[in-house]
Amino acid sequence: MKSVAEWKELVAEYQKPDLGRAIWQIVNTLGSIVAIWIALFFTMGISWWLTIGLSVLAGLFLVRSFIIFHDCGHGSFFKSKKANNILGFISGMSVFTPYHHWRWEHAMHHATNGDLDRRGIGDIWTLTVREYLTSSRMTRFNYRLVRNPFILFVFAPLFLFMVLERFPSKKCKPRERRSVHIMNFALLIWCVSMSSIFGVIPFIIIQVTMMAVAGTCGIWLFYVQHQFEDTYWAQGEDWDFTAAAMEGSSYYKLPRIMQWFSGNIGFHHIHHLNAMIPNYNLERCHKSDPFFQVAPELNLLSSLKSLKFRLWDEDNSKMIGFRELKRQLALEEDFKQAA
Repeated sequence: MKSVAEWKELVAEYQKPDLGRAIWQIVNTLGSIVAIWIALFFTMGISWWLTIGLSVLAGLFLVRSFIIFHDCGHGSFFKSKKANNILGFISGMSVFTPYHHWRWEHAMHHATNGDLDRRGIGDIWTLTVREYLTSSRMTRFNYRLVRNPFILFVFAPLFLFMVLERFPSKKCKPRERRSVHIMNFALLIWCVSMSSIFGVIPFIIIQVTMMAVAGTCGIWLFYVQHQFEDTYWAQGEDWDFTAAAMEGSSYYKLPRIMQWFSGNIGFHHIHHLNAMIPNYNLERCHKSDPFFQVAPELNLLSSLKSLKFRLWDEDNSKMIGFRELKRQLALEEDFKQAA
């Protein structure tokens, strides 16, 4: 493992924003979303199958838009703070997410990723085996419900982006709270305007389809990049930032077209090492030194295994599922009876 000073020197050149690449991403992402909305207006009178197909495609572009929004939140997309904030609001509006409020929550995720003592903001609810076993029946039920794949990847994305993001956290400051209210007002104008153009029901169908696709893809990417078997969790005093980034964030090796739509976020270990590296520089940084290539690697097939991981097994330092927990408990019971 390289020291902080060593890897900081390696990533230094990649954290410099490139105006040309940034503008091209805006054109091919936000420009494509605008073009699809225009096309949708004309396809409604031709075929609803075509309309839904275009809505699904728009949802994939919204994933890419969210990555631009995400980079703006880290202040990495442009050199200018003002430009990041303006584009962050615009791209945030495309994914129904208040810029400053989300930026605050996401900063907490980066500061606490893999720290068992600082869970709860900007992450996915994760319990240790001991915590789960000592929890009440209701807590166990709720935890199993939240971790159910249907809830997590079908219901939760829409609920998160279309409902929860409409309300500020009780812990946030006035600026973050204000950003939620401003975004809600902007989205109200958007929905009323688009409903008057497309019709209320058609607009709802199109917008919900887009958000469902984008939300499901987004939650899946976030989930598998931290919830794999040999991920990293440690108690506060033992927690290490570099280890959390390189061991607790995966390299998700995706097919090229999926890598493009996901804005290179598969190079998640690089992003967690230095969030100031814009998405368009992540791959080059990853390939620049063997140190970056030792991160846990997942592909489409291997990432599916993450669906079974539910709890952090502190004794064995790995994620396990409920079946594995049941097996462990049965072995313990057999051992006690044999003794």
